[in-house]
Amino acid sequence: MKFILTEREREVFERLVKNETTKSIAASLGISEKTVRNHISNAMQKLEVESRTSAVVELLKMGEITLDGK
Repeated sequence: MKFILTEREREVFERLVKNETTKSIAASLGISEKTVRNHISNAMQKLEVESRTSAVVELLKMGEITLDGK
């Protein structure tokens, strides 16, 4: 079964791999920092991982996100 991120979760994680902060992600997407954290948390729960780093690794392995943002 392939894990599918919501569009917003994907946007958030693609920005995280570019080393953007929660604050800068929120500002660029026009949402609150809490909402950014909620998107991260939701994806982590779906992936059953304990950290953002683990989530990024899993998402890269699955091809859900890329390091070049494409």
